[in-house]
Amino acid sequence: MIDLYYWTTPNGHKITIFLEEAGVPYSIKPVNISKGEQFAAEFLAISPNNRIPAIVDLDPNDGKGLLSVFESGAILQYLAEKTRKFLPADLRGRTEAMQWLFWQMAGLGPMAGQNAHFNNYAPEKIPYAINRYVKETERLYGVLDERLNDRDFIAGSYSIADMAAYPWIVPHERQGQNLNDFPSIKRWFETIRQRDAVQRAYAVAKTINIAPTVTDESKSILFEQGRRSR
Repeated sequence: MIDLYYWTTPNGHKITIFLEEAGVPYSIKPVNISKGEQFAAEFLAISPNNRIPAIVDLDPNDGKGLLSVFESGAILQYLAEKTRKFLPADLRGRTEAMQWLFWQMAGLGPMAGQNAHFNNYAPEKIPYAINRYVKETERLYGVLDERLNDRDFIAGSYSIADMAAYPWIVPHERQGQNLNDFPSIKRWFETIRQRDAVQRAYAVAKTINIAPTVTDESKSILFEQGRRSR
């Protein structure tokens, strides 16, 4: 059993997709980031960076008691190794999947996130910032599109690399991207969107959060964080 500390963001969706795909029993512990629940001491003990998602494995493979993991990429790697699913066992296949997982973590997620922030949430429109992040998102889409030109999935077979990237492509319109400009991504996106486990994961999200995460009241919590006071 996995306890999943979760909210309905792309990084949260990555983990529910994996758990649904792998058939791992899990219990969701909602962390409403718009209300500041990510700063609760109980959550910080699991996720010291005060970000979702995080997990607690109630039965880790080493048999040494509860094990917590934070950072969505680390969680995907951990779960893949625990279940021996969605991460190739051979050296080259594993390397392919892992480097594209890190590509998403270091590039696609942060750039698309800044894109969304300056386009949709910043209190003033800053043309330079908007253009900077929209164009960088476009560049990254182009990298992914080229990668998918001659393969069905990012690392050849369906893997944690696909699960990491897909939720960040879901809001492509809000990122100023048209999937018709990226035919290989569009084909891949539709293939993953139709997977039963992916549809179950997004259905779970609808039961957790039925209100907008970002409101006028929540913006100071989400976007104005400095160093935590002791």
